[in-house]
This record gives sequence, structure tokens and C-alpha cells, in this order.
Amino acid sequence: MVIAGSLNDLTRSLQVSVALGGQLIAIAAVMMCLGAPLLAAAVGRVDRRRLLAFTLAWYAVGHAVSALMPSYAALAPVRALCMLGAAVFTPQAAAAIGWLAPPAQRGRAITFVFLGWSVASVFGMPLHSYIGEALGWRWAFGLVALLAAGGAVWVWLVMPDGVRPPAMNLRAWREVLTHPLLMAIVAVTALFGAGQFTVFTYFAPYYKQVLGAGPTQISLLFAWFGAFGLIGNVLLSRHVDRIGAARAVTLLLGAVALTMLIWPLGTGYLSMACVLLPWALGMFAANSAQQARLGQAAPALAPALMALNTSAIYLGQAVGAAGGGALVAAQEAAGASGPGLYGGLHWVGLGWLLAALALSRWAENRMRRDSRHA
Repeated sequence: MVIAGSLNDLTRSLQVSVALGGQLIAIAAVMMCLGAPLLAAAVGRVDRRRLLAFTLAWYAVGHAVSALMPSYAALAPVRALCMLGAAVFTPQAAAAIGWLAPPAQRGRAITFVFLGWSVASVFGMPLHSYIGEALGWRWAFGLVALLAAGGAVWVWLVMPDGVRPPAMNLRAWREVLTHPLLMAIVAVTALFGAGQFTVFTYFAPYYKQVLGAGPTQISLLFAWFGAFGLIGNVLLSRHVDRIGAARAVTLLLGAVALTMLIWPLGTGYLSMACVLLPWALGMFAANSAQQARLGQAAPALAPALMALNTSAIYLGQAVGAAGGGALVAAQEAAGASGPGLYGGLHWVGLGWLLAALALSRWAENRMRRDSRHA
């Protein structure tokens, strides 16, 4: 998220285009996409207290070093290595909490982990955006390093010793990868991420160039987005076990798709805030619901499924950021500027989201049919 919020200053400071700057999100996402499942096997037997604290510390050091990089060429590989910490932390935290929770509360417990993403977004996205615009992207990266270091200390203090969810063997991985229904659900996550990050990656330059927003206005729009992301995740965590994770995913994907459909109506600060509202409610909550959906579908395979789903989140982000950047670069090469650079992004995003909705509905109907015949 720190790249999206500070993209304007980063591209100006490192003297690269908006399209190339956005590829830092794609690079990081590729590393997390590959790292989540591959590293899950390597860390399967490590105590989760030590593992989660170490990965947060790695993340902190990576951002601190990134803030010192003098060029785009130097920043890109450091940023990529830094994100390996996130690749391990996210799925392993969800799997550990889900393993500790009673079966009846597993969905809520898993969504609670992702509630932290929303809380971080409420405070982090607008703060990073403001600092990136007012002080520079290096200060924004430094803030992430400080917060991650604090998180590592907190995990070390509150996480109990001896938390070791069952390690996944090759047979279990094969069972997951050859299960068409589970893989379809994972694919929904990737499609959803692609739809979102086609547009989200370029929020800051869009706000600046199309809406004429300054640092304060950009940070307020990020704050609005993050606040309703938090509200969406809180509502989900309270009701997911009652309404069902699959149904929640459908509703939340539909909400994000609605924003893409009405995106052109956001011609000013107030109208853009209204346009963003459905997306904000669904952005983080949909990923939380997807994790809960997978955890409930196959609890014994949860560590592998969480890793694969995290991988899918970042695969979607990589595809969306790269695809959006390619579209912006093509528009720029064709002579477009200002609003013309970003005009087609929301339609591409909508296409990805409609594909995610269709696949999610198919998987839900297939699972319901299979359960009746079991």
C-alpha cells in the first residue's frame, strides 16, 4: 500500500514514469505470489511465535534499507526481497489463528486476522500518502519500517509458544492442487486482485492529475477508503459465520464491481468519495471472506490453502498493476495526458471482477450440489 500512496513523489524523485513506478507493486506481488506457497513448506515446523516475529522484523529492515536506495534499479530488488516477509506472515498468521480457534468460530477468527489489514489501511494509507506527498517517499518507507518493528515486538510478547499447525507434506499439496473446486475458489481471489489493482495502483496520480488534488485531499481520500474498508471487515467478522463465507464473497465482489461501473461519475472530491464507498466496503472484506471460505471448505488443508490464497492475492495484484501500467504507458505513447492516461482502467478492472463473480458463483453452486450428494 505504501507504493500506491507515495507514487507521485517516488516517480518524481527517481525520475521514472508513473507506469514504471507502478511496476514496483507488480514486482513485490510476484515475489509474494511465489514466496507464499514455496516458503510455506520450508517453515512448516517452525514455532509460529518465532516465525511471525522474524518475518515482521525482516519486513521492517527491508523497508528501512529501501528508503536509502538511490535509484529505481537499486530499489526494485531490495523491495522484492523485503516482501518475502509478507509472503510468509500473512498466510501463516491466518492458519495459526484458525488452527487455535474452535471449529464453530474458525471463520470469524480467520477474518479477524485480516481485520488488521483494514486497521492498518485506516491509519497507514492516508498517513503514507500525506508523508509521501509532503515529505517524500523515503519518509513513508521509514514509517512502515518503524511500524513493522513494533509489530514484531508485539507478536513476540502476546503470541503463545508451541503453536505449530500440522506441516503440509507433498501428498497434502498434491491434494490441494488437484482439487478443481478448491483451486477455482483460489482463482477467484486472483481475479479479484487483478480487478482492484488495475485501478488502485494508480490512485495517487489519478487524484492529482484528474481531480487536481493536493497532498491533503489525496490523504483524505485514502483515509475515507481505509475507514470504510475497516467497517466492511468489522461487519464481515461479525456476520460471516451466519450468512456464509461464499455468499459474503458474492456480495462483496458485486460491491467492488459497482464502483468500477460508476467510476466516471467521480468528477470531484465529494462524488469520488461516494463512488469509492462500495469498493471500500468490499476491498479487504472480500479477501477475508475468501480465507474463511477456504478454511471452512477444507480445515485439514488450511495451511496450504492459506498460502495458495495469499499467493493468488499477490498474483492478482501483479497482473493488475502490470496490466494497468501497460495501459497507462500505451495511452502516454499515443499522446494522451491527464485524464486520458487513466480512462480505460476501470473498464479493465470491471472485466476482471465480473469474471471473479462468475467463477465464485459456479464454485458456490458446485459445492452446494456436492454436499447434497455426499
